[in-house]
Amino acid sequence: MKDTVDDIEEPVDEDIVADDADPEDAEPSEADLAEATVPPEPAAAGAEVESIQDLLVKQEATEEEAEEEEEEAPLTLTKEERLAEPLEARVVPIQATEFVCQHCFLVKHRSQLADKKKMLCRDCA
Repeated sequence: MKDTVDDIEEPVDEDIVADDADPEDAEPSEADLAEATVPPEPAAAGAEVESIQDLLVKQEATEEEAEEEEEEAPLTLTKEERLAEPLEARVVPIQATEFVCQHCFLVKHRSQLADKKKMLCRDCA
């Protein structure tokens, strides 16, 4: 038996609804707004104030320069320079509890070893 909104007839206590929707609490009064507003700090003597448009233009210019540098960096390096660069990833040697699958050449845990003679993992066996 599915209940729908029409099937359920529960009386609604209007006094409770009226108490929750108090119009005086819904919006702050003018006195509350006056207390909440903080006047802006006056600019220091001799300090130059930049407009928001100027700040946005500077920010966009620096972002574009950073993107251009990132895009060009791998293309401009020679093979020797790329090999001389330190790697960001740390390479850990194979552990005693790991093996290299002879089919997919992935390093896996010994629990994934399916064929000990052929050294195949469960996925490749």
